[in-house]
Parts: sequence; structure tokens; C-alpha cells
Amino acid sequence: MGSFDGKSVIVTGGAKGIGRGICLAFTEAGAGVVCADVDQDAGNAIAAETANHPGTLRFENADVTTAEACEKLVAAARDAFGGLDVICNNVGIQPTNSYLRAHEMPEEMWDRIQDVNLKSAFLLFKAGYSALKERGGGVVINTASVQGLQSAPMVSAYAATKGGILSLTQQLALDYAVDNIRVLAVNPGAIDTPLLAEAIEASDEDPGKMRQHMADIHPIGRMGQPEDIGRAVRFMASDEASFMTGSWVNVDGGLMAKGAWA
Repeated sequence: MGSFDGKSVIVTGGAKGIGRGICLAFTEAGAGVVCADVDQDAGNAIAAETANHPGTLRFENADVTTAEACEKLVAAARDAFGGLDVICNNVGIQPTNSYLRAHEMPEEMWDRIQDVNLKSAFLLFKAGYSALKERGGGVVINTASVQGLQSAPMVSAYAATKGGILSLTQQLALDYAVDNIRVLAVNPGAIDTPLLAEAIEASDEDPGKMRQHMADIHPIGRMGQPEDIGRAVRFMASDEASFMTGSWVNVDGGLMAKGAWA
């Protein structure tokens, strides 16, 4: 992958699950990482976990649905690491009580999911643009989902955000190529994270059978792990991927090749 020594990265939703995998991938490669999350305990845990890595992690307790919080994250990257090279818009929610048909969903729930999953990506890019440009360009990687390509039942708000992330990825890539800013997305399949565990526990199915089903639907025969996504994101952010922009990578164990996975 090449070294990320001297590179600065912001990862939203970085303390747990996929975000944790992304943070670990970058600190293992020598990057300075600003890990943003609302879970203070998980933030303390990942800060301790990365203490002996080649890179450095700084945890910031932040709700990135506000412009002020996003601006503070960029300021933290400048303060701790001298600038900003990579933005990973990873934060996402899919509350267990949001598995509803659209007409049943409360408006405030719809708005919260849009704010966390989609609006935050716009706000952090807007806040970070000048810092990326000051470094001569950079990379923005957005965590979308296979559900942005092919949806499942009862997830209208979540699917809308992930489809929106993919469209935003393409659009920003067009507008900001002139500034040497590449914009990409990653589409995870089912990844073994606390978010997925919550969904399994909230279902009416036997948890063990549900977990096995989630593994079995992937042609590769297992669920993904956060480090699978972290390594893919690190590659996309590296110079090895310098001709990639405006597109996405499915890290999904073959789900999209399979077709009607849901």
C-alpha cells in the first residue's frame, strides 16, 4: 500500500465497526488519524489500542451532523498533524426501530438518518475542502453500501442515503478533479460489526441461524470483517489508486455478482 507517514486522515464514525477497521488500517500504515465518534468509551478504547502503532490517533467526540463539529474536526487535523490529506465519510446509522415501510416512518427518524448518513458527508467535505487544497489535493472516500445499489425490504431511509452517497461521490469527483481531489466510495456487504449485531438481536429470528444466514448469502461463504473494508479504503486512498475517482468498489463477498441477495 505504501506508507502513509506524514499523511493526515479524518474518519467519521471511527471508534467502532467499519470505522474502527479504517482507523486501524491507517495508523498501521503510519498516518495521523482524527477519529470522530459520539461514543466516548469506544474512542478511549481505540486510542489505547493504537498507542503502539506507527501512526497516531487523536479521538474527537463529535456529532458530524453540524457544520460546527465538522469545522472543529478539520481544525483538529491541522493542529495535530499539520493539515489534511484524506477524508473518510464513514459514519452511518440504521436504527433497529427504522425497519418500516416508508409510510410508517416518522419524519424525524427519516431526517436523522439522512443527517447522519448523507448530510454529514456534505458538511465534512465542505469544511475540509480548503485544507485538502492546501496540501495540493487529497482523497475523499465515502462509505456507501450494497444497499445503495440493490435494496432490501423495509429500509427506505437507509437505502436512500446510500444511493445518495454514490451519486454525491460521482458528482464531487467531477467538480473537484481540477483541485487534484479524488472522490471514491466503498460498498460493504454484511460486515460483522456492532451495528449488524444489533439488527440481528432485534429480529424475530434465532440469532445463531440469522448470523449463519448472513454468512451464507455471500458467495465467498462468510460475513466481512471491519479490516476487510479498512484495507480496501487504505488502498483507494493510496497513490496506487491515483487514476481512480468518481467510482466505487464493492467489498461484498460477491453479493452484487450474485444478484438478488435480499
